[in-house]
Amino acid sequence: MNYCAIDFGTSNSAVAVPDGAALRLAPVEGAYTTLPTSVFFNTDEDTREFGRAALAAYIDGFDGRLMRSMKSILGSPLADNSTDLGDGSAIKYTDVIAIFLDHLKRSAEKSAGAPIDRAVLGRPVFFVDDDPRADQMAQKQLEAAARAVGLRDIHFQFEPIAAAFDYESRLTREGLVLVADIGGGTSDFSLVRVGPERMKRVERKDDVLAHHGVHVAGTDFDRRVELTTILRELGYQTLDPEGREIPNRVYFDLATWHLINTVYAPKRVSELGLMRHLFTEVKHHDRLMRVVERRLGHALAAHAEEAKIGVAAGGETVIDLDEVEDDLRLAFDEAQLIEAGQEETRRIVAAARDTVQAAGVSIRDVSAIYFTGGSTGLAFLSGALAQAFPDAEAVFGDRLASVATGLGIHAQRVFA
Repeated sequence: MNYCAIDFGTSNSAVAVPDGAALRLAPVEGAYTTLPTSVFFNTDEDTREFGRAALAAYIDGFDGRLMRSMKSILGSPLADNSTDLGDGSAIKYTDVIAIFLDHLKRSAEKSAGAPIDRAVLGRPVFFVDDDPRADQMAQKQLEAAARAVGLRDIHFQFEPIAAAFDYESRLTREGLVLVADIGGGTSDFSLVRVGPERMKRVERKDDVLAHHGVHVAGTDFDRRVELTTILRELGYQTLDPEGREIPNRVYFDLATWHLINTVYAPKRVSELGLMRHLFTEVKHHDRLMRVVERRLGHALAAHAEEAKIGVAAGGETVIDLDEVEDDLRLAFDEAQLIEAGQEETRRIVAAARDTVQAAGVSIRDVSAIYFTGGSTGLAFLSGALAQAFPDAEAVFGDRLASVATGLGIHAQRVFA
């Protein structure tokens, strides 16, 4: 029984282990069975923190390097590059992924009470859009990271198909389900034929009628919120004295997790300082310089994510930017979130429709949409998808654990 199932997500991760004839999610951070996909290299105390503890240590002001959304760099030119940890040392991005996978594996072994060297790993339908070679490279990089931490027998399963297994386990009759797995980095869709008789099969390739995905999801909504709300207070899309838009590269980098640290390079900080004459409102430049000099980029990104989550929970929220400037607070509501994410919503709904079209069936043939992934908590997004499939029942799984549970079901079939 020395196997596990790992859901290495862009925003959140989980791991399932056998428990007799059944399976269960292993605690991965205290009593939590899911954790944010985050690592903090604490150079003050020479430690590594994971998940919520990583975010807390960073916010508490310890020196070091916070890394999130590491999965999103797989298949990109950045993956084999190294990044500075802030103490003069550097580490490859793929090694950071291995360190995080090792934490998940150790958590699984502690929960199972035995060493583990076999695993099913989830993967998105596309790590990289419209680039099969880069997509294949991304899976190889993830597999190499898994082997580096001692996993020898490794199988992959598409994350939305894993979610279908979880949904299927509750069905009493056959149906055609569109699995919408919308996480932090990717929105993946699979049209799957499911039913109580079909779930007895190990090989389910013929039941997958189509799968499709786009590299657009929760972190893209965060980015839009930050650009259209927070960074406008730092000069984004404002005009210089000659009516031209202020150069926007610094703002795009500040709104992209894995690029934030590039803004802090001394040469770049110096160049930004020389741009003061371009700002018609010098308070915008002052705020921008405060952010880069105090290294507040990750804090701003966290504020954007918190604002999105706050609005998704209902009502409106206030973005407190006191660390940038005393009493700088911004109101934020659902209407602003919907407007900010219009293009992302359109692309996600189009991908869902394309999936069904690729299967050669009618939208009316879809009996259910099964929602999983953290970003399905955005009511306007899940509502837009439900509206696109008016005859389908909207079914919501565990947003953070359905994929891990489904991967565990597949692991039982593969290894048992």
